[in-house]
Amino acid sequence: MESKSILSETGIIITIILVLIPLIVASIIIILKAFAAFNNVIKRKELEKFNTYLKRLSPEEALELEQRQKELEFNLKNNELAGDNPPQDSKGLISNVSEIATLRFIEQKKRSQPRPNIEPDLTKMILWYIGCAIVWLLFGTTVGEYVGIKFVTPDIDSFSWLSFGRLRPVHTNAVFWGWSSLAMMGLAYYVVPRVSNVPIFSIKIGYWTLGLINASVVLGSICLMAGINNSGGEYREYIWPIMLLFGIGIIISLINFFKTIANRTSKEIYVSNWYIISAMMFVIVIAVVAYVPTWQNGLGETIVQGYYMHQGVGMWFMLFSLGLMYYFLPQQLNKPIYSYSLGILAFWTQILFYTLIGTHHFIFSSIPWWLQTIAIVGSVGMIIPVVAGTTNFLMTFKGSWNKISGSYTLPFYLIGIIFYFTGSLQGTAEAFRFTNLAWHFTDFTVAHSHLTMYGIIAFMLWGFIYTIVPRLTGREPSQILVGAHFWLAFIGLLFYTFPLMYGSTLKGLMWMDGAAFIDSVTLMAPYWLWRAIGGSLMWISHIIFAYNFYEMVSKKEKIEIPKSAIEILKAKSELDKKTS
Repeated sequence: MESKSILSETGIIITIILVLIPLIVASIIIILKAFAAFNNVIKRKELEKFNTYLKRLSPEEALELEQRQKELEFNLKNNELAGDNPPQDSKGLISNVSEIATLRFIEQKKRSQPRPNIEPDLTKMILWYIGCAIVWLLFGTTVGEYVGIKFVTPDIDSFSWLSFGRLRPVHTNAVFWGWSSLAMMGLAYYVVPRVSNVPIFSIKIGYWTLGLINASVVLGSICLMAGINNSGGEYREYIWPIMLLFGIGIIISLINFFKTIANRTSKEIYVSNWYIISAMMFVIVIAVVAYVPTWQNGLGETIVQGYYMHQGVGMWFMLFSLGLMYYFLPQQLNKPIYSYSLGILAFWTQILFYTLIGTHHFIFSSIPWWLQTIAIVGSVGMIIPVVAGTTNFLMTFKGSWNKISGSYTLPFYLIGIIFYFTGSLQGTAEAFRFTNLAWHFTDFTVAHSHLTMYGIIAFMLWGFIYTIVPRLTGREPSQILVGAHFWLAFIGLLFYTFPLMYGSTLKGLMWMDGAAFIDSVTLMAPYWLWRAIGGSLMWISHIIFAYNFYEMVSKKEKIEIPKSAIEILKAKSELDKKTS
């Protein structure tokens, strides 16, 4: 067989291009920063000249500036035509008149208020968690972008490390364990001590968890691309030594949170900590069940896979994110959660029903019929926690809907809540036998997983991050770029999921009518194109999000030269204080 250069493979070229795009953007930013630094040097020299000018300012020149200041500060008293008598308005005709001097194309959103008494060491660690999570978001979705392109052009490469079977789990595991898990853990290190009203027990443990989770995702991604995997089911492709690192990281942080909550100053444990602690306990149990070899045989393997896959989504990501929502939503709206009782009802019913539904992915399989029926009943039971939680969140918005238009964070919250309702109930609908027969093994499940993991978890995490980071750093992102992030992610998600759901429905019906498999593949071609377009929009939004995070954490020194008489006199006053 004739050997070919790796660089001659189309897939390699596309991969290099995908990697180069962020690097090119980073290079442009570096060049812009260099120009900014050069301009700062020039401005510093101008400032030195200006300070010399201030020192040599003669009394006559100062007098002229003061006279000019009085002229600039002159205002009408607004009674030149009406006189000093109070107005008579017996008919109620006089009203306040507001005036905007400049034309605004972009509505100004409310700025974040700095949060006092945040420990600098804790702030630094939280930002490290979020920063690492964003790196994995970019990496994981870049891989996903390439995998999506493969649906349109499946023959673009023949390099084993870039094969679909290896890259797909790299994508899912990176965004699961790298992006979502690290983001949730970083936010939890903010929430748990806040609602407990005590400092975190140990910051060092937090850094250990950060290192262990990052190590597991790095080693796991390399092993998967090299073809070293667990040979198990979806989302448990990492081999057990690598997943053990992740588990140890969660265990030590669980102990850290336990000790923090035990030292709380209030008697009650706020509902956020219920959700967060329970999610961490469940993910440990889930991982142990999935990786113990005793059960990984025959039908037991299938049942365990259904349990692990669904509990990972519902009892780790969903439970954890809902716990964060119970803290951040009331805090953003400056009002208590609508009903604490609804929160507890949603908590216990989710634990009751969600743990039963894993096998609804294997309807009409060899698994006992009664076990399939239990999964369907549990899926229907999930209506209770979903409706309770959604009602609780939306009723918390009651009387505060006007705040959404003035906030760049609350739209992310609202979209996450809406998808929590629609995406979760869509999962219930998929569990019924007929819909399962039509949709299972099609791309409909891919669309559903993105509606939930992306529409719910990612949008909630983005809202929380845009809420917390400005409070930790005191720096706001560009509101235009936050809007671009929101709309690209939202529209991209719709482009991704809706065509897939429609096409997959047609595909499933074709199978039920006995059509040839290759005909269903041909049918899906245009819908896979929409999937690639939507995925590209989502990927671009992640790059914008990463830049927004950089803007929020970067330290900038802006030099401005005073120009008006008022500014010059103020600068002279400050300079005199420094030199005196």
